This record gives sequence, C-alpha cells and structure tokens, in this order.
Amino acid sequence: MSDRLKGKRAFVTAAAAGIGRASAIAFVREGAEVFATDIDEAGLASLAKEGIGEAAKLDVRDSDAVAAIAKQVGAVDILLNAAGFVHHGTVLDCSDADWDFSFDLNVKSMHRTIRAFLPGMLEKGGGSIVNISSAAGVFKAAPNRYVYGATKAAVAALTRAIAADFITRGIRCNAICPGTIETPSMLGRAAAAGPQGREMFVARQPMGRLGTAEEIAALAVYLASDESAFTTGVAHIIDGGWTL
Repeated sequence: MSDRLKGKRAFVTAAAAGIGRASAIAFVREGAEVFATDIDEAGLASLAKEGIGEAAKLDVRDSDAVAAIAKQVGAVDILLNAAGFVHHGTVLDCSDADWDFSFDLNVKSMHRTIRAFLPGMLEKGGGSIVNISSAAGVFKAAPNRYVYGATKAAVAALTRAIAADFITRGIRCNAICPGTIETPSMLGRAAAAGPQGREMFVARQPMGRLGTAEEIAALAVYLASDESAFTTGVAHIIDGGWTL
C-alpha cells in the first residue's frame, strides 16, 4: 500500500463485480475507507475479505434509496459511479422500454448519486467524482450499441457539466472510457454470442487482448487521488488502442 488515498472516504456503486469491485478494492489498498454498494448482496459480502467493512444493497434506479443511503453514509471525498448495462442492438432493436431502462441505469443513476453526495462534498470543501463511461459512444461508434453508445455519450456530457459548474468549489468530475474489459458482464455477452464469442471480442482489440478491471481501477485511483488535482471534466480513454 502506498497510501495514495489515505484519509479519504469513498462511495462506490456496482461494487460487487467488474470495474466497480476492482476499484473498491484498489481504493482500500491505497488507504481509503470504502462504502460499497450493489444489488448483488452475495458479491458485496465477499468484499469483506478484501478489507471493505461497509457495504449495503442499493438499487441506483431508486431515487429515495439513493438519498437515504447518502444520508446514512455522510460526507465522502470520492464518488465512483460504476453501475451500467450494455444493450445489444440497433435502433430497430431498441424499444421505448429498452431506451428508458438504459438511460435510467447508465445515466440517471449518476444524476441521483451526484445530487445526493455533492452537498456533503461541498461542505467539506472538495471531492472527486469518477464516472464510468465508455470508448463506445464517446470516441467511436460500435455496431449494435445504439442506446448504449447514446447513454455513454450522455455520461461524458454530464461529467463535463458537473466539472464546469463546480470547478471553483473544489469539486473535480472526470469520466473513464474503457474499451473491451474482461468482466463477468462482458464474458456473459461473449458466451451469448456463441462458442467463439470471447475470441471475437479479443479480435477487435489491436493489442490482441482484453483489458482488465484492475487496469481501469488503477486509473480510477489516480483520478480519485490528489495526484490528479489539476484534472477535471475529462473523458479519459483507456481502450488498448481500439479507437486509433
């Protein structure tokens, strides 16, 4: 541990698996006190062995629940928004319900958590908000990612808006835009694509491999730490060269 986040308190959504989990663990290893949330209670429980003692079930689509847990947790220094869903298909495959669900989970959830935790950050005099976006939709269009790309572009815009509105009050807000990362969610999509699904995802990566959740978490640590004190409103791409 190098204590890059020593003395800081972090709140993490979608912490039971994937990028959220890797980031929560990385935060703890760097000295932060972490409150982890997810709808997957079993996944949350397994974080105890990683040194994360505070965890609670949270549906980030529930505005009242988000407001209540923010009141319970109190002021934080770091907010990591990692909840999200990847819809597969074009506009012709996207129903109104698909559109509404994707925007509710991928974008409005961040509106809810930021609205709930920002006042405490302002009272403390500062804080770092890190939103998980995607290279798809922000830097490049991806086939069959119609509404997903739209939501992730919205996350990048939301990030810049928060950064601009609170830049003089000690608040930094940045987005991370990963390429294809090997997570349980991604492996599930690969399996659904058939026996060669994983190889198909690997083939579109110029480096010839998938990214890891730990590599994304390393960037999250940097953005959460004081090392990035001069950085705000930026969509940070980490995609193994996919968008080159």
